[in-house]
Amino acid sequence: MIFVGIDWSETHHDVCLMDVEGRVLATGRVSDGVEGLARLHEMVATHAEDPSGVAVGIEIDRGLLVGALVATGYAVYAVNPLSVDRYRDRHRVSGAKSDPGDARVLADLVRTDRHLHRQVAGDSELAEAVKVLARAHQSLIWTRQRQLNQLRNALREFYPAALQAFGTDLASSNALAVLGVAPTQAEGRSLSVARIAAALRRGGRRRRVTARAEEIKAALRSSQLEAPAVLARSYGAVVLSTVRIVAEMTSQVEVLHRELEARFEGHPDAEILRSLPGLGLVLGARVLAEFGDDPTRYADPKARKNYAGTSPITKASGRSRVALARFARNRRLADAIEMWAFCSISCSSGARRYYDAHRARGHTHRRALRSLANRWVGILHGCLRHRAPYSEAVAWSTVDEAAA
Repeated sequence: MIFVGIDWSETHHDVCLMDVEGRVLATGRVSDGVEGLARLHEMVATHAEDPSGVAVGIEIDRGLLVGALVATGYAVYAVNPLSVDRYRDRHRVSGAKSDPGDARVLADLVRTDRHLHRQVAGDSELAEAVKVLARAHQSLIWTRQRQLNQLRNALREFYPAALQAFGTDLASSNALAVLGVAPTQAEGRSLSVARIAAALRRGGRRRRVTARAEEIKAALRSSQLEAPAVLARSYGAVVLSTVRIVAEMTSQVEVLHRELEARFEGHPDAEILRSLPGLGLVLGARVLAEFGDDPTRYADPKARKNYAGTSPITKASGRSRVALARFARNRRLADAIEMWAFCSISCSSGARRYYDAHRARGHTHRRALRSLANRWVGILHGCLRHRAPYSEAVAWSTVDEAAA
């Protein structure tokens, strides 16, 4: 075998080839693109005849370069940059760093410790498509929430009546519609019930329009502290701009939502994922996207739980032994699984009993939820492995027997 380390960047990649004894066979810098990939294959072909005898270490797990390397037949290992930083200290303690040096570190890493790192999975093209859409959908929601936080901060500074009228529901079409026609406190106070009702209808409201308009009017005309007129107009311009940005983001979130649903429902694993309590279309798509669909990626439930970050880590030294939650994990996957566990409590009797049992032992809500999430990941692994939909009796039989 030969081992290849690639220090990736946007415009070029530093490459180091190493044999099983740790001798450097070749080094070089290739450009990003077709020409650079061809040059990389030439360097590898000089020392290896079969692509299956090539192991590649790189710090990313996606993109055109990684996809091309996997398609060629190389065993590609995506190494966390933090791990590379630790391995760098094995080669030098001076703190020196260079791109060619990092390529050598990566080559030596896959030569000696590739069994400790995750090989890039061969997920299907449909799973990759779901992943792209799921991440974009979630990122846009997070970005919209940051804009809403800025909107709330601005309103708190000069327009408290709006917060009284809409509370934490600033993302609603009703709030955006009213703030769009009355971005300042003076304009809000001048609105009539008819104008507010018209704005609510434009925002999509169909029930209790007049009653809701009267409630909003009363809140906007309530006695509040006011900012100077010049300052209020400046804040109003900020509010109006942010409202338009949030409205457009909301529209695009819906577009991505529809596209994500269509792609997810076309995947062979969708039926199994949707059978699990608490997993709807969006959460199911996120779970599929982050776990992938390569059936050989996780050797057992423990491997899947470790990747999900739901299984605890143990710190033991002398007489001290403590189990802690994992902090190094896939944030997107952890977010989806935690929400899944929370939703499952209200729609699965087994999940409810499991959660209540942990709470009865004195565990906090978050700890009990993490334990439940860990259990769900194991159940998901079993369903996918046996290609069987979820069964409440089978999933919680061992827990019920232990309780008995």
